Amino acid sequence: MEFHNLNSLETFKEVCGHYGYRENLEDVLEAEFTRIKGTVYLDHAATTLYPESLVRSYCLDISRNVYGNPHSHNPSSRLTHETVERVRYRILQHFNTTPEEYSVIFTSGCTAAIKLVAEAFPWRSRTESEAGSHFCYFTDNHTSVVGIRGLTSNRGVVSLPVFPEEVENRAKDKAQGEDTLCQTPHLFCYPAQSNFSGRKYPLSHVKGIQARRLYPACNHGGQWFVLLDAASLVSCSPLNLRDCPADFIPVSFYKIFGFPTGLGALLVHNNSAGILKKAYFGGGTASAYLSGEDYYVQAANLSDRFEDGTVSFLDIIALNHSFEALYRITGGIQNIQQHTFGLARYTYILLSSLCHGNGRPVAQMYVQGQFDSPSTQGAILNFNLIDSHGDIIGYSQVDRMACLFNIHVRTGCFCNTGACQSFLGITNQQMKRNLEAGHVCGDTIDMVDGQPTGSVRVSFGYMSTFDDCQKFLSFVAECFVKKPVTINHARLERLKAASASNEETTVNIKEVTCKVEEKKVMQKGFELLCVSHEGPRTLTNIYIYPIKSCGAFEVHNWPVGPQGLLYDRSWMVVNGNGVCLSQKQEPRLCLIRPQVRLSSNELLLQASSQSVRMNTISVPLEITSATHASYPVCQSKVCGDRVETMDCGDEAASWLSDLVGQPCRLIRQSPEYTRHMKNKSDTGAASSSSLSLVNEAQYLMINRASVELIHKVMSSRQDHPQTDTQNIISRFRANFVISGVEPFEEDVWSHVIIGNIRFIVRGQCVRCQMIGVDQNTATKTKEPLMSLSAYRNGKVTFGVYLTHQLPEGSPTACVLSAGSHILPELHASSSVYP
Repeated sequence: MEFHNLNSLETFKEVCGHYGYRENLEDVLEAEFTRIKGTVYLDHAATTLYPESLVRSYCLDISRNVYGNPHSHNPSSRLTHETVERVRYRILQHFNTTPEEYSVIFTSGCTAAIKLVAEAFPWRSRTESEAGSHFCYFTDNHTSVVGIRGLTSNRGVVSLPVFPEEVENRAKDKAQGEDTLCQTPHLFCYPAQSNFSGRKYPLSHVKGIQARRLYPACNHGGQWFVLLDAASLVSCSPLNLRDCPADFIPVSFYKIFGFPTGLGALLVHNNSAGILKKAYFGGGTASAYLSGEDYYVQAANLSDRFEDGTVSFLDIIALNHSFEALYRITGGIQNIQQHTFGLARYTYILLSSLCHGNGRPVAQMYVQGQFDSPSTQGAILNFNLIDSHGDIIGYSQVDRMACLFNIHVRTGCFCNTGACQSFLGITNQQMKRNLEAGHVCGDTIDMVDGQPTGSVRVSFGYMSTFDDCQKFLSFVAECFVKKPVTINHARLERLKAASASNEETTVNIKEVTCKVEEKKVMQKGFELLCVSHEGPRTLTNIYIYPIKSCGAFEVHNWPVGPQGLLYDRSWMVVNGNGVCLSQKQEPRLCLIRPQVRLSSNELLLQASSQSVRMNTISVPLEITSATHASYPVCQSKVCGDRVETMDCGDEAASWLSDLVGQPCRLIRQSPEYTRHMKNKSDTGAASSSSLSLVNEAQYLMINRASVELIHKVMSSRQDHPQTDTQNIISRFRANFVISGVEPFEEDVWSHVIIGNIRFIVRGQCVRCQMIGVDQNTATKTKEPLMSLSAYRNGKVTFGVYLTHQLPEGSPTACVLSAGSHILPELHASSSVYP
């Protein structure tokens, strides 16, 4: 009765405080994990369980969207490519790093990622003049790491097993610094968390090894690289790669999310990427090669170079839904760590204090320390049960009994022979004798010559509950304790008094300071820099597109800021995976007609057609510190560029989802983020221009004379749909519409002056099928693309890109006005217009 009183929710709350989640976990279980009702699942270190909403949202995604092979260039392939790239960014964001620091190489799992490093690392053999490379690893390492030895042993590389205590016990007082005389590469591997005992090893070892202060790096000159096996750690704990810049980090995603399986990644520090040398080249990894000659040029991008063949793109797409579900249910990995550690600690305290009627302990615990802090111990509990005579009960017997109670545990050595030997006291000679006796890894031979060959492991996940702990402890007491059940009170009180780390998680949300110079200019007045008068070439129309790929907003006078026309392409619509939607995938976007209201600081969202009629809603133009908390920062991609964006909230997301018919959200470019134009050799100063969410340049300009010519060509075609010039203009989605003297004369302009603002012509716009979307009805046709191609003999460029050159000494924002005079400048090589 005494034990049952202790094995109670009150004791749990006394030890752990609370679950770690804001919401009621029982409600989560009822909604997401109905399939495990009546099951006590305690094998999360092997794989955690996936929530049902994850699978539903994923199935809905792949049933609504067409995802093609990302190596092609058609719309379905581009959608896949953009989604996969979005997932890469999300992985890096989860580990608090960026694409500038790390690259993500998708693999089939953690083991494949480790094997990739082993095969690509530039091992050097021992010679008479050089000691050669060292492969060093913790004895408490997974088989997948120790297995690197099978590759290095044939290359004359020294394999050096290291006991965890040696790293600091044999360290030098000072860092050895860079060894300029010896550049021999060495690899040191250790687990961030032991998959056997849950012990967390100091992440500071990474910098200590790289600086050659810690053993064994301090004893051997050369370049030291660190492979941090993070598979066990990241299942329930955060990993901050800004504080722990390991060179190579392998992970398996099913240990974090439960789904998808068969997918992992190798995170490679970009500073270390150059040392990896790859021999085999599969599909997609070569920039060029010859089949009849030994000629091969590897892909420039690291991920492309090492991802042989087509990646498992549908599984990668599932990861996006996995992240969504994890954060929605738990609030983040810090909460998961607090929750799972609390459950594991409670179970450890009671199990290690549990005794038989004669006072002997019930369990032999395999743990370092007192299980008192999540910074040193994960949510893994390893032990063997002991009978009342002090003899170990074989793990197979425990496993069989647990199955009868529908309790799922893991038994054996867990592919970690080194830790198993260390905790159980098994010598190398005993391991060999066990093999001779017929015992192999993974079998049920749990005792040889009266000695255990393995142990029992229980581990917790974010959906684990106190009820799981209670049922497991009751199972042990009922099946393996000689009555009466007693408690070692001295040990119990000592463990309960140990200071568990219950520090509040501090979320470092970067404060975003809005850049409001443009708005201040509108409020305080500005200098009019353009001369408005008619001439042979004039600016007839100015359009901004506040939301990328949505309808135009025509203006007559409008400010020009650092990124172009104020608020042009400042927002965009993304699908449920965070990938930008365009009219190529979703023509109904053109029905959204946003309007910018500078006076009231709001962007109005409205949509109206014969088939669609929506209520008007608004979002703020500028983000204040008060509203910033509701605008979470996220990573997105535009035209191959990574951009930092901010979500605009659930109201806008619901409005867009109802209109488009699929889950989507409205995001805006972060005011603090600067996206620069891609460098081109002939652009000069334009290469430093900053961009909004536009594709290529700050502005797109078309010539009304060119449009009228295309209209005539369209009208002469038998299959021509009836339309007018203005309809065609709207399809080309330009910022500036000008009246020109000759069609396509803009093709040979190098610069153009509109009013007093000088623009650089960046090049011609290559047109795609998007111009076939009627901006009034959202219907698709092949025109005007077919007529453009027919008239220009296959050339489908139309309009030119511009970037501005603001006058020296100009205010922060200039203003353009429709009706302004236009003065073009030709390329030096051009004497006549085409």
